[in-house]
Order: sequence, then structure tokens, then C-alpha cells
Amino acid sequence: MASIDSTQEAVGLLKSYEKKGDILIVELEGELDHHFAGKARESLDRLLDDTSIRHLILNLKRLNFMDSSGIGVFIGRYKIIKNRGGEVCVTNMKPHVNKILELSGLYKILNPYDTVSQAVDGIRREVI
Repeated sequence: MASIDSTQEAVGLLKSYEKKGDILIVELEGELDHHFAGKARESLDRLLDDTSIRHLILNLKRLNFMDSSGIGVFIGRYKIIKNRGGEVCVTNMKPHVNKILELSGLYKILNPYDTVSQAVDGIRREVI
């Protein structure tokens, strides 16, 4: 996994990323709130400029907090990926982040998995 220089990105929010074929795996860290949502959006969009990426897995293992601004970030990236015929998955949610995703209805458009490897396997199964 490549580390992302926090001086260029959302103050360490995007901790690392890895590309596996047409799948982009991004690990988020810290707080996805109104202070950092704009930078997170820009950073993710910069990674998604690679049009060979059809699927996005967001590893939320180190995401400690998320508010409605974070929900907006997820919805915007979902629209990009949906237009490419792919899917967005979230993994390793902490209980309070999971509750926000449930209450917001995001699980209607995001596929939850316990681990990144399960998400990769789920995407691969969809392709077959």
C-alpha cells in the first residue's frame, strides 16, 4: 500500500491506498467532518482521475468520527463509481460509524464487508 503525504492530502485522513486491477482500496484515518471533507473529496477525486478504476473500497478501520459532510463525500464518490459500472464498498466500520451509515441509508448504495479481502472477493464474484 502506498502512503499518502499528509502535507498534500487531507491532514492524514487518507492514510494509504492500493490499486488491485480495477479496484482502488483507500484507508481513511481520523475524522471525516466538515473541517476535512473538502480535502478528502479532492484527494479521492484525484485518485479516481484514473479512469481504469471501476470499484472503490473504503477501509474505515481507523476512521474515528464522521458527520453529514462525510456522508456527502461517500455519496459523491459513489456517483463517480456508479457511472463506471462499479460498486463502492466499506469495510472495518467501528460501531459508531456503522450506526451513521445505517441511519443515513447509505447501505442502500454502499456494500458493507467486515474486511478488505472480503470486499475484494465480493467484487470479484460480481464480475463472474
